[in-house]
Amino acid sequence: MTAPTRLRAEHLPDAMGLTVTEPRLSWTPPAGSTAQTAYRITASNGWDTGRQESAACAAPYTGPVLDSRSRFEWRVRTWNTDETGNETATGWSQPMAVELGLLHATDWTAQWIGAAEPEVPAAGERPGYAFTKTFTLDAAPHKARAYATAHGIYELFINGRRVGDQQLTPGSTSYNTTLHVQTHDVTDLLRGGSNTVRAVLTDGWYRGTFGYTRDAGMYGTRTAFLAQLEVESGTDRQRIGTDASWLVSATEITSADLMAGQRIDFRAHDAGSPPPGGSAPRALPAVVRPGSFTQLAGPLAPPTRVTRELVPVSITRLPNGHQVVDFGQNIHGWVRLTRLGAPGETVTLEYGEALGPDGDVTRDHLRPHDFRAPGAFLDAGQVDAVTASGAADEVFEPRHTTHGFQFVSVQGLAGDLQAADIHACLVSTDLERIGTFNCSDERLNKLHDIVEWSFLGNSCEVPTDCPQREKAGWTGDWQLFVPTAAYLYDVTGFTRKWLRDVRADQWENGVIANISPSPGPEATSAEFMAFTNGSAGWGDAIVMAPWEAYLATGDAAILAENWEAMQRWLGFVRTTAETRRHAARAAQAPVPAAHEKYLWDTGFHFGEWMEPDGPEPDLFAARTADHGIVATAYYRHTTDLMARIASVLGLAGEAAALAELSAAIREAWETEYLDAAGHVTHASQANCVRALAFHLVGPEHRATVTSQLAELIRDAGTHVGTGFLATPYLLPVLADNGQLGLAYELLMQDSEPSWLAMVDRGATTVWELWNGVDADGIPHQSLNHYSKGAVVSFLHRYTAGLRQAPGSAGWDRVVIEPRPGAGLTSASTSHHGPHGLIDVQWAVTEGNADDGGLTLTARIPAGTTAEVLLPGQPAAVVGPGHHTFLAAPGGDSTQPELMRSTL
Repeated sequence: MTAPTRLRAEHLPDAMGLTVTEPRLSWTPPAGSTAQTAYRITASNGWDTGRQESAACAAPYTGPVLDSRSRFEWRVRTWNTDETGNETATGWSQPMAVELGLLHATDWTAQWIGAAEPEVPAAGERPGYAFTKTFTLDAAPHKARAYATAHGIYELFINGRRVGDQQLTPGSTSYNTTLHVQTHDVTDLLRGGSNTVRAVLTDGWYRGTFGYTRDAGMYGTRTAFLAQLEVESGTDRQRIGTDASWLVSATEITSADLMAGQRIDFRAHDAGSPPPGGSAPRALPAVVRPGSFTQLAGPLAPPTRVTRELVPVSITRLPNGHQVVDFGQNIHGWVRLTRLGAPGETVTLEYGEALGPDGDVTRDHLRPHDFRAPGAFLDAGQVDAVTASGAADEVFEPRHTTHGFQFVSVQGLAGDLQAADIHACLVSTDLERIGTFNCSDERLNKLHDIVEWSFLGNSCEVPTDCPQREKAGWTGDWQLFVPTAAYLYDVTGFTRKWLRDVRADQWENGVIANISPSPGPEATSAEFMAFTNGSAGWGDAIVMAPWEAYLATGDAAILAENWEAMQRWLGFVRTTAETRRHAARAAQAPVPAAHEKYLWDTGFHFGEWMEPDGPEPDLFAARTADHGIVATAYYRHTTDLMARIASVLGLAGEAAALAELSAAIREAWETEYLDAAGHVTHASQANCVRALAFHLVGPEHRATVTSQLAELIRDAGTHVGTGFLATPYLLPVLADNGQLGLAYELLMQDSEPSWLAMVDRGATTVWELWNGVDADGIPHQSLNHYSKGAVVSFLHRYTAGLRQAPGSAGWDRVVIEPRPGAGLTSASTSHHGPHGLIDVQWAVTEGNADDGGLTLTARIPAGTTAEVLLPGQPAAVVGPGHHTFLAAPGGDSTQPELMRSTL
């Protein structure tokens, strides 16, 4: 036994600049132990919990009161029992540092500053500005911190060196309520004598164009920068803050926009950097701008970084002179180009996910509709340009924009590119990988791979729908995919950060905005497309996403911090259901039936959205359509989840009332949407799936609805018929209701629409449409939308066979039940939960899993119990350790044979 590992504060591995005064601390027990019985935490500020009798691998900070700039290092040791019940103390863990940022507005002496901008260029064409300050230190400091943020995107430099490796700072949040401050240790960047601090500022999310509609100025019309350096030497603290004494000048960034792209002219240089070529423009005093200090906050999620780099798999020069670079993988980010043109020559880079018939990059499928000009489309953007100065070692890396791309068309470069000249940079939140999957079928492995890449391409700052056309934090997408994401990556802080914005963007009447971050309820409720907010399946993310985060971690505080917003959302839904009736229903019967007060059948809803061969979406027609069968299903599901959440939070009365309401909604749904024979009246795969997944039908009707679903699938040629909302539930519903074979037939289907059709057509990320690239090779809409990729949870939970037990949270109880099919001969999966690594592997001993014996091995961490279900009975219940089981062929053995169980 060694020592606890994976220390975290507020679920973060790096707790620099927190603005939480009682951070939650957690750790993973040492491998090889059976159960934790006690822990002890000590810290460098004198805090010592003493021995605490507890099996919990988490504890709140209860030491000396923390304030701005407080710093401590903490460590933990635990007492654990082995398989014989003997208790042993571990060694001390490695220490983890926790440092708070500036908590109070009065901590800031700095002022918000900006450029004068007598004329503001058009959105998408605005340049970057540099802010510089030179100051003198008597000696090199023994401690120095930089606190910085912006209205826009900024980069910070000290003495010519970039501060930190975070990208796109201060990140994307609902700026009107939350603006992140980055805290950096800059001790080693400062020196005795003259020092220069420099920041480069561009529009970013604050005032640049954004989203499908390309609206600009979402949060304001003027960019601004705020920074405070605090330098300590001995007992003295010197503060250098932004104010009117700073100088502002133009930069080599002639324009930068998150959607349009970035242009750089290296012949222009600002006054804060020596001009190796060209001349420095005149610097002017900065303008002090109004700005709030009350919405400033520290991190909740890991930062955004360049998390991976890719080299080209091919470079092709076309007859028109363009050089098309294929990186072999669709990603989100930018390129780093080290081979530029001759002095004064401009090289243009056009980014895209697909190639046109001429072999060049096409962006046509990414052009959004112009809702204000029906039939027209907006430009897709994603174009960069760089003009060389001729200076040695010039490198183009456009860090003030991002793109979704696999291909780059390099235009205007005379020389032939080599692979070493251009790299693709994946830009995403730096999430820890905690889950894996592999099996004997390479196409399924490829499917799993493209799902992961799709998520990585949509995990920059917030969970986005796509990384090119919109880059928006759609609520519906994340509620669908968060269970899958939470299995594969530690998305706890990532989800908490996003949910803080969802709460901030909630309307007064309880409506959850479709997209967060957003400019806030006053803006979203007044915009042109405001009527689309408040849809079933989208607004329900305020309940579903916190629940999944709780299941992944066991941290009930995540539920508590969202409880009020959940109640407000449910209040909106319930009021709508009880006070409004759909016009068609009212026309048929002026007096409503008793059950109708539980039907949510009015207002705008996206519905199932994007069903194969379904009608083209019509947002305006959806305002009056009857989507009650979908909306009422989510009304039932949300109340059911909230009843469970209330129980977790110790709200027994509310839990009982919500359970009663949920049962009444279920009965109303069954009354309205099930016929006398037990069939779903609005027959579709999606509606049948929801009926089963959300337990909308009683036990006596499940077999009938399952048969109806199976028949609909067969009628579709054994193809997927679900669209957006129901797809994640399709295969599990079939497997759980006696149709495992059909679930595998759908999974292995390789003609359109299907998952493997994407694989066979060369997808490297999941497509928005089932025919994202059609049989003729023509691309349609986004080729990077992770929502349909939620299917890989089936591979984890059914194929490999690892899932949490009912009622478990934080992976303290698991079920291991491989349910192979489709001729698979092996599968493995692993998940690093709060208690440690859970690993499951199985392989067929002869033949295939349909008729051969099966050998299963499992590794169970401390504090975890596993129920192993293999052909035969009874189940085997095992604790921590390494276990091996054999199952007889064909499921004929009376019980799984426990062959070996060792720690």
